[in-house]
Amino acid sequence: MSESPTPGLSRKVGLFQATAINMSQMCGIGPFVTIPLMVAAFGGPQAIIGWVAGALLALADGLVWAELGASLPGSGGTYVYLREAFQYRSGKLMPFLFVWTAMLFIPLIMSTGVQGMVQYLGYLWPSMTTGQGDIVGVAVVALVILLLWRKVENIGRITVAMWAVMIVAVAVVILAAFTHFHPSLAFTWPAHAIQLTHGSFWIGFASGLTIGIYDYLGYNTTAYMGAEIKNPGRALPRSIIYSIVAIMGIYLLLQIGVLGVVHWQDMLNPNNVASQSVASAVMEKTFGKTAADVVTVLILIAAFASVFTGLLGGSRVPYDAARDRVFFKSFGKLHPKHNFPVLGLVTMGVITAAGFVLARHVGASATHPPLGILITLLTTVMVIIQALAQIAAVTVLRRRQPNLARPYKMLLYPMPSVIAGIGWIVIYGYADKANPGVHPIEWSLAWVALGVVAYLIWSRVEKSWPFGPKEIHEEYLAAQQQDRTVPAASS
Repeated sequence: MSESPTPGLSRKVGLFQATAINMSQMCGIGPFVTIPLMVAAFGGPQAIIGWVAGALLALADGLVWAELGASLPGSGGTYVYLREAFQYRSGKLMPFLFVWTAMLFIPLIMSTGVQGMVQYLGYLWPSMTTGQGDIVGVAVVALVILLLWRKVENIGRITVAMWAVMIVAVAVVILAAFTHFHPSLAFTWPAHAIQLTHGSFWIGFASGLTIGIYDYLGYNTTAYMGAEIKNPGRALPRSIIYSIVAIMGIYLLLQIGVLGVVHWQDMLNPNNVASQSVASAVMEKTFGKTAADVVTVLILIAAFASVFTGLLGGSRVPYDAARDRVFFKSFGKLHPKHNFPVLGLVTMGVITAAGFVLARHVGASATHPPLGILITLLTTVMVIIQALAQIAAVTVLRRRQPNLARPYKMLLYPMPSVIAGIGWIVIYGYADKANPGVHPIEWSLAWVALGVVAYLIWSRVEKSWPFGPKEIHEEYLAAQQQDRTVPAASS
C-alpha cells in the first residue's frame, strides 16, 4: 500500500527515533518548571491529582492520534485528518483554520520551553537581568533554527543523543529525591484538600488538568512527521503509545519524589529557588551545590531538545496545506539541498521568539507568571480546532471512508474519544475562571474568528467553497485503491 501521497519528503525515521522524538518533546523542560504551578493550582501536595488526570487525558487523546496517524500518515498531522474528514460539508475551511491556529499554538508551546530554559539558567546565573534573559531566549531560538537546517536523517541522530541526556537528567533527579524522600511531605495533604462540592476545587482541578496535559504535550510530534516515518502504520501509533506510557511512569516518580524532598510552601514563595528551579533545589538539598549545577546543565539540554523537536515537527504543518493550496504557496517549498520546509521553520521560529518575549513583558505578574500565561493561551487556542475537531474526525472518517485501511484501530472505541472530549471541554470551560484577567477564551475565539475572516477572503480569491465548488479528494483511499489495481493489471 502507498503509505503517503506526500511527495518530496523521505521516510528515514524509525520506531526508536520516533519514540525518542516524542519523549524529548514531552519531557523537555515541562515537569521541571510546572511542579510549582501545579502545587499552586491545588494548594498543596494533592497536586499529584493533576498529573494523574493529565496522564489519563493524554492517553485517551493519544489513541485518537494513533488511529488517525496510522491510517493517514502524511506531513502535517491534524491538517491531513481535518482535510480528509470535513471536506464533504465545509470544503477547506477546517484544515485552513487548523493551520491558522497551529501557526500560533505550536510556537507558543516552544516559547514555554525557552522560558523554562531561562528560568533554570537563572540558577547558574543568579544576577541575570530580564533583558539578558530576553537575549538568551532569542539566541536559543536562532540556534535551534540553525541546527534544524539539515537533512532529517541527521536530525534523527541528534534527537536520540539529546533524548539520552533528558533520560539521564530525569533519572538523576529521581534518584536524588528518593534517596532523601520524606513521605510526610509528599502524602500529608492539607485539611479539606479535596472538596468536591466547592467550586474552588474544580477551578483548581481544571487549572491543574491544563498544566498536566501541557506536560504531556508532544506525544503527537511524530504525527506531524507522518510522511517521514518508516512503516507508519506500525511505527506511528506505537511511538505515540510507548512515549505516553513511558513518560507517565517517569513523571509520577519525578513529581512524587520532588514533593517528598521540597516543602510545597517553598514552591509558592517567589523568593525561594524552588519556585523557579525546583529540580536544582532538590539536587542542592540532597547531593550539594556542585551536583545541582551539573543537573541544571542537563535540564537546560533537555529543554533545548524539547524546543528542537517541537520546531522540527511543527515546521511540517504548513507544508501539506501549501501543497494543497490551502495556505500560502511559499510554505510548500522545500530546501533544494536538505529537503525540509524552509518558510515553516523560519516563521515558527520567529513566532516562538516573539511569544517568549511578549509573555515576559505583557501581563506577567506573581499571580500570572510568564509560563502560566503561555500555557493557558496555547491550550485554549488549541482546543477548538485541533483537539475537539480531531476527535470528531475519527468518527466522521469511519463513516465517510469505511474502506480506508486502518493499521491501528482505537481500543474500546468510542470511549477514548468521549473521555478526551470531556477533558478538553473542562480545560476550555474553566479557562477564564482559572485565569482571571487573562481572558484566554475571548482571545482564542477572537483568533478563530479572525481565521474565518481570513478564510473567506482566501476562498474568494481562490474561488473555493463557499465561493466555488467543493473539491472532494479522498487522497489516501484513492492511493490505497490504486495500489490494489496495479498488481492485478501487471499480472
